[in-house]
Amino acid sequence: MHNTPDTEKILFLQIAGGDEAAFRELFHRYAPILRPLIFKLTSTEHIIGDILQDVFFKIWLSRDKLPEIENPRSWILRITFHDCFGYLRKAEVRRRNQLTAGESTADENWQLEFRETSRLVNEAVSALSPQAKRIYLLSRRDGLKIAEIAEQLHLSVQTVKNTLTRALKASVITWSNMACSCPCSCCGIGWYKFFSG
Repeated sequence: MHNTPDTEKILFLQIAGGDEAAFRELFHRYAPILRPLIFKLTSTEHIIGDILQDVFFKIWLSRDKLPEIENPRSWILRITFHDCFGYLRKAEVRRRNQLTAGESTADENWQLEFRETSRLVNEAVSALSPQAKRIYLLSRRDGLKIAEIAEQLHLSVQTVKNTLTRALKASVITWSNMACSCPCSCCGIGWYKFFSG
């Protein structure tokens, strides 16, 4: 029996009367047509079976309305299109939610790591001697050059350079020791650059 409007309407009438054999016949007729259509619409192979099952589940639940349907093929295709687009809408919502959640988590992690790194840096700088701390802050916080620091503190350029080098090394060691107990992923990564600027 070919898929003609008359034969399909006969199957619909039989299904409306609860004929399960007619329902299976309709499934075997339309499954080969709907499978490639579902894949074309969704581009998702693993969802084909679910949508196909849902389409025929709706047909069975609507069997009391089947005798009124003039064009069974168009009606079945309309249900299939509706289910496919429903799946695509839900998939897009899930994708956007995942992106939003991922961006939010990444931003929160970055802020946490930055705050923790800043805290450890401040503690390491606080451990320096008063003169080393002053030279370090003038260099890294205020952006002064070695010659400018030397002139401002009435020290030789070499003294400032040596003190700054020792301060950087001491800060890195102190910060590195404190960072060992820090759960942040930034620990041990780029720490020298953070201190040396």
